[in-house]
Amino acid sequence: MVEFVILTGVSGAGRSTAAGVLEDLGWFVIDNLPTALMVKVAELAMDPGSSRDRVALVVGRDTEQLHELGEAVAELRGRGLQVRTVFLDASDEVLVRRFEGTRRRHPLGREGVLEAIALERDRLERIRLGADVLIDTTELNVNQLRERLMYLFVDGRSDRLQLSVVSFGFKFGLPLDVDNVFDVRFLPNPHWVPGLRELDGHDERVRDYVLSQPEAKEFTSRVDGLLEFLIPSYVKEGKSYMSVAIGCTGGKHRSVVLAEEMAGRIRSHGYEAAVFHRDIKK
Repeated sequence: MVEFVILTGVSGAGRSTAAGVLEDLGWFVIDNLPTALMVKVAELAMDPGSSRDRVALVVGRDTEQLHELGEAVAELRGRGLQVRTVFLDASDEVLVRRFEGTRRRHPLGREGVLEAIALERDRLERIRLGADVLIDTTELNVNQLRERLMYLFVDGRSDRLQLSVVSFGFKFGLPLDVDNVFDVRFLPNPHWVPGLRELDGHDERVRDYVLSQPEAKEFTSRVDGLLEFLIPSYVKEGKSYMSVAIGCTGGKHRSVVLAEEMAGRIRSHGYEAAVFHRDIKK
């Protein structure tokens, strides 16, 4: 069966980088494809003589065409094809900074960058809400984005629920691309403990300190029970992805420890889970 990925999102959020990652993973990538041609490309890929079994279509540069995207995706799925839509997003502030840093003109930049971003967001909102996967690249560097995509699109994962647990720091902003968020700032902060401040949640001493707290034990037990209920419900509803975010103040100590702990508990229930630490190096 031919597998399709529709890669879209706001300009400056990393579409080109994401396309390059998929290409490195062996996907046949077509950039800037008019949405009207998507079904035709699918027909060619499904031809018995075709050797293309994983096709990534990068769309969105011409946002005026995107009103046809929903219909095209529905038609592809109606033909029994596996189609996933990935939407890349980022905050306005970061997008402006990226355009200024590269001195590139926004594709819709008839006036100012902010005005162009607002116009593009308005045109893409429906697609964003209907996307299978939303990746917020605001706080991600190129390597972190690559890591996320590698987890989503390596061979053998597409037919199972893919779970990810993300640690983050509230001081750097709330992740926009997660399904469930837990705040662990109620726990004692290792930042104020002599000898632990310069370490992170991967260090055994920090881990022992965090998990020795009675509140941490109660938290992991209660969240474990919640996830044990939620995960089968996601599977029952036919969801392909589920993400859990755990945040502390700086994303370096408590959230890292508990993200690793919760991922371990998820695996103990027979599911795969990847862990990403967004702010651990900040």
